[in-house]
Amino acid sequence: MGRPLDLAGLSRFGFLTLNSYSMIAVSNAIEVLRMANRVTRENAYEWDILTQSGEPAVASNGLMLYPTVAPDKDRAYDIIFVCGGINVRAASSSSLRNFLRVQARQDVVLGALCTGTFTLAEAGLLRGYRCAIHWENLSAIREEFPEIDITDDMFVIDRDRLTCTGGSVPLDMMLRIVAARFRREHVQAVAAQFILERNRTGSEAQPVFPLADAPAPLMRAMRLIERNLDQPLRISGIAAEAGLSVRQLERLFRRHADCTPAVYLVGVRLERARRLLQQTSMSITNISLACGFVSPAHFSTAYRGRFGCAPRDERRLRPSTARVNTCLSL
Repeated sequence: MGRPLDLAGLSRFGFLTLNSYSMIAVSNAIEVLRMANRVTRENAYEWDILTQSGEPAVASNGLMLYPTVAPDKDRAYDIIFVCGGINVRAASSSSLRNFLRVQARQDVVLGALCTGTFTLAEAGLLRGYRCAIHWENLSAIREEFPEIDITDDMFVIDRDRLTCTGGSVPLDMMLRIVAARFRREHVQAVAAQFILERNRTGSEAQPVFPLADAPAPLMRAMRLIERNLDQPLRISGIAAEAGLSVRQLERLFRRHADCTPAVYLVGVRLERARRLLQQTSMSITNISLACGFVSPAHFSTAYRGRFGCAPRDERRLRPSTARVNTCLSL
C-alpha cells in the first residue's frame, strides 16, 4: 500500500478532455479551483484543458471549451484528470493509454471524471485501487474489470488515484482538495458561492434508482438489492436487513416506489441486464446469471415482458459503439 496523497500539494491541474466528454463534470471541477483562488486572493491553483491533439474536443452537449493545449513534456502537472462522457470506449486509444502509463511512471497523480474511470481501468492503472464511476456504468465496468474494487461511492480518493462519478459531484471532490490547503471558512465561502447546502462526502453511495425523500430503511433495502443482484434474495431477508417487518417494507415500497419489493427487485435485475446487453459483450447466459435469474429462459421471458423484445434482439439492434457509452449526468 502506498502513502496517502498530500492533497494540499496539488496545485497544477490538467483536465484531459475526451471526445463527447461531460461538460458539467469538467466545468464543476474547474469552477471550484477558480473560486478558491478568488476567495483566498491567492493564485493557489492553475489548470489547463488538454486534448491529445491540442484541438478542442466536442463535449456531449455539442459545445467546446477553449483554450486547449496538447500535453507537453515541458508543462508539468501535479494531477491529470481523464474527463469522459458518452462513447468513452470509442474516445479511448492506444496512444492515450500509453500517455497515461507514462504519466503514472513519472509519479503524476491520475484522476477521472464521469466515465474517465473506464479509460484508466483499460490502461491497467486502477489495479489494486478503489474507484468510482457513474452508476449507469457500474455493472458493465465491474464485469469487465473484476480485479478492480469499483464502488458505488460518489467519489474515491485512494492514494494517487482520484475518481469521481460526474455531474455535480466534482464540486464535492474538489472542495475536499481545497479543504486540505485552506481554512474551513475559505471552504465554506467557496461552497456558499455555488449555493451548496452541504458538502457530500465521497463515501456516500449513489443509488441506482434515486428516490426523493426516501426514508433510511427503504434506502438500505434498495442498496441491499442493488449490491446483491447475482444472489438469491428473499423479501423477508431484505426486510430483516433493513430493520423492518415484511409488511412495513411493502408499505414503504408502495408509498415511495409505487410497487411491491418483489416487483422492484425484478425491475432492478432487468435494468441491470439491459445495461450489460448494451454496454458489454457478455453472453446472454452469463448476463442472466449475473443478474440473478434462475435460467436464460426465465430471463428471456421476463425481459420480453418488460421491454417488448428478447435480449438477443436488444443486442442485435444496438449501435456498434454502445459499450460503456452512457452517462446520464451530462
